Amino acid sequence: MKLFGLSLSSRHARPMSRDKADTLLLLLACVLVLAPHTAHLPLWVTGIGMALLFWRSWITFRGNRLPPRWLLLPIAAASMGGVYMNFKTILGQDAGVSMLALLLIFKLLEMHARRDLFVVVFLGFFLMLANFFYSQSIMTAVLMIAAVVVMLTAQLSFQYTGVVPPLARRLRSGALIVGLAIPLTIVLFVLFPRIQGPLWGMPSDAGSGRSGLSDRMTPGNIAKLALSNDIAFRARFTDAVPPNPKLYWRAIVLDQYDGRAWTRSPSQRDLSVPATLATRGMPVRYQVTQEPGSQPWLFALDMPQYAPQLNDNPVRLTQDRQVQSRRPIDARVRYDVVSYPDYTLHGDANPDDLQNWLRLPSGYNPRTLQLAASLRKNIHDDNEKIATVLTFFGNKNYNFIYTLEPPLLGRDSVDEFLFVTRAGFCEHYAGAFVVLMRAMGVPARVVTGYQGGEINPVDGFMTVRQSDAHAWAEVWIAQHGWIRVDPTAAVSPDRIQRSVVVAAATEPVFGGLINLNIGHDSFVGRLRFRWDAINNGWNQWVLNYTPERQKGLLRSLGFGNIDWQTMTLLMCAIGAIVMLAIAAPLLADRRKVDPVDAVYVALCRQMARRGYPRHPHEGPRAYARRLLRVDATLTEEKKQALRNFLALVEQSRYGRPASSRSDVLSKLKSLLNRIR
Repeated sequence: MKLFGLSLSSRHARPMSRDKADTLLLLLACVLVLAPHTAHLPLWVTGIGMALLFWRSWITFRGNRLPPRWLLLPIAAASMGGVYMNFKTILGQDAGVSMLALLLIFKLLEMHARRDLFVVVFLGFFLMLANFFYSQSIMTAVLMIAAVVVMLTAQLSFQYTGVVPPLARRLRSGALIVGLAIPLTIVLFVLFPRIQGPLWGMPSDAGSGRSGLSDRMTPGNIAKLALSNDIAFRARFTDAVPPNPKLYWRAIVLDQYDGRAWTRSPSQRDLSVPATLATRGMPVRYQVTQEPGSQPWLFALDMPQYAPQLNDNPVRLTQDRQVQSRRPIDARVRYDVVSYPDYTLHGDANPDDLQNWLRLPSGYNPRTLQLAASLRKNIHDDNEKIATVLTFFGNKNYNFIYTLEPPLLGRDSVDEFLFVTRAGFCEHYAGAFVVLMRAMGVPARVVTGYQGGEINPVDGFMTVRQSDAHAWAEVWIAQHGWIRVDPTAAVSPDRIQRSVVVAAATEPVFGGLINLNIGHDSFVGRLRFRWDAINNGWNQWVLNYTPERQKGLLRSLGFGNIDWQTMTLLMCAIGAIVMLAIAAPLLADRRKVDPVDAVYVALCRQMARRGYPRHPHEGPRAYARRLLRVDATLTEEKKQALRNFLALVEQSRYGRPASSRSDVLSKLKSLLNRIR
């Protein structure tokens, strides 16, 4: 019976030839290496690569000849030209990786000798390293370890000259090689003198796709950010963790409004002398591990006492208590912060100096200005003005709604929000509140950052995600300074008590048929916490193993302030000990050479020097017959000694010797001396 041109019968299919099996294993290893690159390679490169890999697999299955060079060269040249046209260069990260991926695939179509195998293997190893240019996550590391094991197994498979072990045993051998390298790798990772920054450059996932907060706020942009579950930063508290309503992570202060967007005024950007801060009560000490992004903001709870320190990136505390670095945070950073929840900020300010926080653009939001004017006629106390506006937002008769999907607003966005849609996210309420406050004569500004966080019970770190992005207001009250007012709390108190992630985690789906509860006590929630803890440990101790972290670890082990020369000597010493510890069992486990075989090998070497080497297929008897026939220089006495020697070796190997092994060995040595 034939199906699709293939003959099927009831007999067992013939086993695949060794050459085909080894080549397919090599192709599998290359697929594991190239698969992660498809996420960032141009689509046409991925398409050509898949087509060529399929072509190579088909050639292997069918046993056809490899394509001639006159066919491959034009395709390869056109592909290289396509890379140049796509990237306008053949240098650089993306262009170089694209070319290497294509070269690896083309080399698979041109494997004619063993050296071609090594070229493919080395290109594969280099492309494994190139994967870490784009992602250094723990899953990428696990996938690359699997690719290394398969690649080593494929290389070993091509090296066997006799009987080939089963695939499972070869995979164990490849995994054993990787396992033997792990202890020395750990020593080198821990003790090799670290340098600031990465060796080749930051992976592209360090900042790409992580827009984070911006210094420009328009209606809806924080709502879009809140749909992301990406991690913004993690914090570990030295002191007691403040309650969730106190977790306001300050980032950007926006004081200028043009009718559509809130931004930072140029004058405020240049003020680097912080406003006076009077603190009360106990401080909150914590360490922040911030994910990379494209902005220079650092995050601190209200209100930071001083600017944290970063290596090679100076940090300043601005006049309005923003923590800002000189350059964007394009790498994961860790810094210590001390904040005071109970404070008075700029309480001694002169009201005449606060005019910048009273400005509103002309010609915008007339209904809002009319509302503020009507309220201002009857209310003269600033605290009462604040309470009146908050009551307005919280009044259920006005049906204000807190939603992640607010409707689009027109030119007079605050008017439309307050009197038409009445549905918005935190930036709608904060922006409208500040406009009303300014229109009522109260200095006010918008602050953006994050609110809340989620404690991981596994490792004790608080995780703050992009979904926790938030906007609130600050108003200036005489003798009290700048105080925080969150109008969102008047509309949706649950947003302040619980993070968006936790609130959304308890929502049923499909009308309640399936409840995807990922709360703290659910099974899925516990798995999520454990996975987050593993990722955090990877980030803290692998990706963020900085020179300071290395020196701190060595100091905790009792080495004090160690310099790089001493560290290098320590690394070499411990590395040598580890290598000896690995090599000792392997050397002890080596199969001991049989003394009889050793004497037999000595005879074979002597005969080989005379021009008569033993062939691999020859046993002692066949070797003796050939030597006695072709070696005319042997005397009769030496011929007899040679006969007795090889007969005794044969009897010792395959028969039952008449005397003890020591006697056999003694006789063989005596006969060998007579032959010599």
